[in-house]
Order: sequence, then structure tokens, then C-alpha cells
Amino acid sequence: MKVVLAGAFGNLGAEILKNLCGKGFEVVAADLREGDIGEVKGKYTFVKIDATDPETLKGLCDGADVVITTMGLTGASTRFTAYDIDLQGNLNLYEEAKKAGVKKFNYISVISCDEPGAEKVPMLHAKYLFENEIKKQPMDWIIYRPTGYFYDIAKVFKPYVEKGEMQLLKGYGDVKANVVDCPDFAEFIVEHMNDTNVTYNVGGKETYSYLEMADLCFKAAGKPTKIKWAPIWLFGILANLPKIKKAGKHDIILFSKWTLSHDLVGDTEVGEASFKEYLNKYFSK
Repeated sequence: MKVVLAGAFGNLGAEILKNLCGKGFEVVAADLREGDIGEVKGKYTFVKIDATDPETLKGLCDGADVVITTMGLTGASTRFTAYDIDLQGNLNLYEEAKKAGVKKFNYISVISCDEPGAEKVPMLHAKYLFENEIKKQPMDWIIYRPTGYFYDIAKVFKPYVEKGEMQLLKGYGDVKANVVDCPDFAEFIVEHMNDTNVTYNVGGKETYSYLEMADLCFKAAGKPTKIKWAPIWLFGILANLPKIKKAGKHDIILFSKWTLSHDLVGDTEVGEASFKEYLNKYFSK
């Protein structure tokens, strides 16, 4: 079976790539640049693409049975928006897959992108719009909506832990999430990539509030837990500061505000990895 994996060298993409190659699939790994994944080097074909340029996608999906895309804007950008990548970029890929006669299209979205108010958060809304588009099309689809990833929480919380004070939203300390480890999620994606027209809300086996997550981070780093409570309206002001917009961080702040103020608990729990154990290893380095 031939699989095209778009966004193959991001954190999740790399885990999917390793899983696909380990199971012996013929894999086309597509991305802006090739990463260094030594253990599977030579077991896939790399194709350099720019999802915003349809010309770079021509022929990418020829002969493929399944397409998996992790493509999406994940950081600040002064050049692109989530609508350019998450929506239009994936639409460009979808059209190429359709032309090639691909049977299955797998999309990694995000949990809660269809909730009221999410339309005001571009990094959610763009994914929701793309979900709706593929549901209208004749190709079979699978949508995976993760709650978040171990490494994301650790990376975001790390500077605050190092500073000795975590900032959370006042009144939202009990908001919960069951984030998932990327290798576990990747295995689930590959196992289910031939399912038909289904949406999975995917999380890990442990559910914590953000206050509990902060406490786990401080304890793992051997520091006393110290929380600074910020009013939710402050995020709205920060997001609209001229210097923030100029740096392309507006949408990131809106997304952070959303995640810190909404329960993100997936009912499809996957894997055996412990978030607590992950944090203990991460902060003990």
C-alpha cells in the first residue's frame, strides 16, 4: 500500500513516518524540507512541497492509496495565516489527491474546532472549514482531533517553570485536558487510516486540570509551585497590540486563550504513555 504523508517532518509527522516505515508501507514523505530521522532514512521517498503553491504538488499523489496530512500553521508567521495553510494548503493537497484517484484522505485537525466561539480563533476556524469541505466531497475521509500533545505543554510551560512562576487564567484553573503522546497518537492514526467517514476526538489516558499540570511541571523541576493568575481579558488586549500583530503572534495568543479556558478531553483515549512520567523526564534533563 502506498501512503502520501504531508507534513512528514513536524513532531507528529515524524512519528507517523516512523510508524508507517516500520510497518513496511511504501511512503512518500512530503514537506518544505527533509528532517533527520535516522532510523528510517532510505525507507521512504522525500518530495519537497509548498502547500501554498499547487505546482509543487503535481504528481505527488499518483498511485497512492491513502493520503495523511498533518499540515497546519503551528507558530507565529508574518507571511502566512492559518487560512493559507490549514485551509487552502490542505485544499490544494486534496484536489491533487482527488485527481490521482486516492481512496482515503486522513486529516489531523484539533479538538473543539466546531464549538461556539471557535470561529473567532483562526487556528481553529481554518481547520473547521477544511473539515466541512472534505465531508462534502466523494473521497472517504478520516478526521483526527487531538486534544494537544505532551511536548507542547512541556515546551510552553518550560520558560515559566524556569522563571519560577506560571501564568494561568483567573477562574479557569480547573479547565481540563487529556493530552496525548505523539508516538501513541501516530500509532492510532496508522491503525485507523483505512476507516471510513469517521471523526475521532483523541486524548491520552490521564486527564489533568491546567493547575495540576503546572504543579506537575514545578515538582518535576524540583521547584515550589507558584501561580500568577491573569484575567482572561488581558489576552484579548495582548493579541491586538500592534507589536504583537506585526510579529505574527496575534493568532497564537487567541489560540492559547482558547486552550486555557476550554475543557479539551478526548473520548477516544489512546496509548499507555504517562504524561506525569513524561514531565518528570523532560524537566529532569
